[in-house]
Order: sequence, then C-alpha cells, then structure tokens
Amino acid sequence: MIIAQEKKFAKSQQKQYLPTQGNNASALNLSDQKPLPKREPIKHLLIGSPKAVTSTIHLLQVLGYASVGDWSALLPTGNPDEVMSILSRQILMQ
Repeated sequence: MIIAQEKKFAKSQQKQYLPTQGNNASALNLSDQKPLPKREPIKHLLIGSPKAVTSTIHLLQVLGYASVGDWSALLPTGNPDEVMSILSRQILMQ
C-alpha cells in the first residue's frame, strides 16, 4: 500500500524535474510567447548503511524518479557502517 502511494506521489511530482543532460531542444515549441521556466540545481543526499542507501536508490528507480546510474558511488562518511550517495538534478522554478 505504501509503495503504491509513493509511486502515485512520484508520478505527480516528476513533471517539475528535468534531467541534467540529454534535453531534447526539438520538443520545445518556439512559437509560444511564454518565458522559459528557470531551472535551479538541487542535490539529494542519502546517508545510511550501505544496504539502506542502495535499497533507497533502487526504490527511487522503481518509482521512476532517478536511474541507479544517476547517483554517485557509495562514499564513506567516516562513521562505521555508514555511507552516502549524492544525486544532482535541475528543477523547474515557476
């Protein structure tokens, strides 16, 4: 039940996020008079045990938010059995 709710929430939030690369300029309709939305960088930081961080990264892929390859490698934090991984994205600012 919780995963179904997370999937629904993720799909509703996806439209405001843009990948940092691979934008398709031909998809833009240049005849529109609206100004282009501003993009702002945002970083997601996961900190926890290697298992918890890896599981969360895979869940976010299942939800369609980010591919596993979009995240940094697991980096040690200096605390025992704790790692971090970073995801950088560009979000649309209205």
